[in-house]
Amino acid sequence: MTKNMGSVDRIVRIVVALILLALILTGTVTGVLAVIFGILAAVFVVTSVVSFCPLYLPFKLSTRK
Repeated sequence: MTKNMGSVDRIVRIVVALILLALILTGTVTGVLAVIFGILAAVFVVTSVVSFCPLYLPFKLSTRK
């Protein structure tokens, strides 16, 4: 698994994940949408930690320098 995410990409994903979690925890988003946001936030955190996004592979993208 080759790393394909740069620092800025990772930071943006973490920030978006935190925003999604804040929306869930404050009760702004509930129900099915909250579950979807939670899963999306988890995926963003995991991909940021491992510096690898599987969706970049088919398009041969890399935000890493």
